[in-house]
Amino acid sequence: MNERVQAIADLLWQAAASGQPIAPVRERIEAAAIDGDVMGAAYEVQQSISRRRIEAGGRLVGRKIGLTSKAVQKQLGVDSPDFGALFADMAVGDGEEIAWSRLMQPKAEAEIALVLDRDLTHARHTVADLISATAYALPAIEVVGSRIANWDIRLADTVADNASSSLFVLGTRPVALSRLDLADCGMAMERGGEPVSVGGGAACLGNPLNAAVWLADMLVRMGTPLRAGDVLMTGALGPMVPVRPGDVFSAQIEGLGSVRAVFGRC
Repeated sequence: MNERVQAIADLLWQAAASGQPIAPVRERIEAAAIDGDVMGAAYEVQQSISRRRIEAGGRLVGRKIGLTSKAVQKQLGVDSPDFGALFADMAVGDGEEIAWSRLMQPKAEAEIALVLDRDLTHARHTVADLISATAYALPAIEVVGSRIANWDIRLADTVADNASSSLFVLGTRPVALSRLDLADCGMAMERGGEPVSVGGGAACLGNPLNAAVWLADMLVRMGTPLRAGDVLMTGALGPMVPVRPGDVFSAQIEGLGSVRAVFGRC
């Protein structure tokens, strides 16, 4: 393990443990990159943190895709998504209160989650492969958060920081893909009954299945393919919204039903 990569991973681990955000790490990642492979170094940081979580007893249960919005990609100066790891202790029940002390600079976004029924191990996957491998879809809310102070991030920062992941809330009504048109699924999210975000499946690279194909191919190249049972958060359907203590978010996704994220005050 590159010692500089490990030092960056240690910084982010300590930030998460202490609840104290740190300065951006992108310059440290650039310095740690071998042969100029900055993204490779950023994912090494992420993988180091994931290994540490597993060694501490964590259970990997899936992946999240980020940066599926063209507007956000343009903001960060990139032309592709990124991804992070989902662990069992990041999962929150529908309507279960989330302690504010678990969060760092939280924001909420509504997504479509896919749950896989079989492994995805081909070098190149098709949309048909993803449809065949998906057991069902669920409505979901991802609670993103950043260990980087003031969300002062660029691509290397967010990749190293597990794609700025925090928690995820899954709905409880599974729906087969044969009953859905994911590109046309409309989404409306409310906070305390007031609309705060609207969008649809086309926001995720034109279709959430396109984002899923990208991830499946990427993970095979990295030697960590998606497996049966994995949860796949496919990306935001609309703008993410800052979270305040005591907020209650409800997201309604056409054909999938609703899901609620409830935040405590302490």
